[in-house]
Amino acid sequence: MIMKVLLVDDEAPFVEALAKRLDKRGVTVSTAFSGPEALEKLQEDSRIDVVVLDVKMPGMDGIDALKAIKLAYPLVEVVMLTGHATVESAIEGMKLGALDYLMKPCEMEILMTKLQEAKAKKSKQEDKIAEARAMNIALRRGD
Repeated sequence: MIMKVLLVDDEAPFVEALAKRLDKRGVTVSTAFSGPEALEKLQEDSRIDVVVLDVKMPGMDGIDALKAIKLAYPLVEVVMLTGHATVESAIEGMKLGALDYLMKPCEMEILMTKLQEAKAKKSKQEDKIAEARAMNIALRRGD
């Protein structure tokens, strides 16, 4: 399954290390170091399937970035990732549409499983939309 992931975290060494590890597993990775930069990357590349988003970042934090991502790109799945997990932010993130919430450091296999779940969920939604559009066209033509 070809997957394009956007890693968003203000800690550059963490992002670079994780990007290399995902790349070795066949994942196409883009990186951003802030919420606003993540939104720019999503605007530039409509093929991003999943955003791995840090919760604690200066300026626009992960919760605000999640809100903006889900508003502008509702089909893009988001996995929250943090070293500062609190039950409150986990619950808030899930309520706002995050697929899941993982602690740093996260085992690679757990992250890969979550990314695959997210990609599958997005693909299923895209298929449903395409099916509905096709049905709508057929109905308008009188098929």
